[in-house]
Amino acid sequence: MQSLFQILMLILDVVWFFIIAHVIMSWLINFQVLNLNQQFVSQIWYGLNRILEPIYTPVRRIMPNMQGIDLAPLVVLIAVYALRIILMNNAAAFY
Repeated sequence: MQSLFQILMLILDVVWFFIIAHVIMSWLINFQVLNLNQQFVSQIWYGLNRILEPIYTPVRRIMPNMQGIDLAPLVVLIAVYALRIILMNNAAAFY
């Protein structure tokens, strides 16, 4: 069962990293530091979008329209962190 706990923690860490990378990349694209016309940048951007949009879409449906401000990544980050806390507090159940 310890392996299951470690796998769940690893998955949450990877999701956390992808969300942070997606947010930072969106800022760099919006401030025109990165250009989506570059093939490498566009491949990373579209890959992250394909991974994270299924997670963001249900959150966006629940949240009110903020007129251009997307808070879905923040809500998902809080949810991932809350799951980590829940798993850490119940780690004894995995041993």
